[in-house]
Amino acid sequence: MACDTGVKAIDSNNEKTSVSNDQNLSTKENKNMSSSLVLRKMPAFETMAYDAATGHYKKVSSQDYEGKWTLICFYPADFTFVCPTEIAAMNAHLDEITGELGVEVLAASTDTHFSHKRFVETEPILKGLKMTIAADPKGDMARAFGVMIEEEGLALRGRFLVNPEGVVVAQEVQAPMVGRNVQELIRQIRAWQHATQTGEVCPAGWRPGKKTLPVNTDAEKMTGRVGDYITLEELLS
Repeated sequence: MACDTGVKAIDSNNEKTSVSNDQNLSTKENKNMSSSLVLRKMPAFETMAYDAATGHYKKVSSQDYEGKWTLICFYPADFTFVCPTEIAAMNAHLDEITGELGVEVLAASTDTHFSHKRFVETEPILKGLKMTIAADPKGDMARAFGVMIEEEGLALRGRFLVNPEGVVVAQEVQAPMVGRNVQELIRQIRAWQHATQTGEVCPAGWRPGKKTLPVNTDAEKMTGRVGDYITLEELLS
């Protein structure tokens, strides 16, 4: 897919079913599909959650996020070590992410909503938390997003950015030992929102105020000559 064709969801149906007239049996032809959710619709879900801003439990579902920029953030478990640092870092930038950028944020792990409440109340670094944390004790949500570690009953560190059309435009998945960078996440959100609004594309490391690549108007002129438009020094500055 060329970088100037915009975002369009790929058909996530990876099986083709045919019926034999003789035996009336269904047979399925498997296709090789990427395990990535990028350019696919966000999986549907419905589950209980703990709303730290109100201190109450509530039900959340994928329908709550329709028509909105949305961030779904999985982490392995409550009462661990790297996880609360990630949650606290996200919470510290929550006003920027949800207020300025208008992105809904939902954290999730395979713990229960009861565990989430106790975790938030006892972990000092989570004091003042305003996020909602989804409970996924059966692993159905993590499994749908492709981040379930079946042998451990835990989720990988999976982060999914979904556009208002419900299409996953970016994902980051890591093993549990290393935490993610919220500043890089915010940079990506700004880049995706700018590209979506303007039709331009964002080069490596793009930040507001930096050059974009206007392939929506100058595609022929720029083909094979990107270096005439933007330099390596500008990219790295």
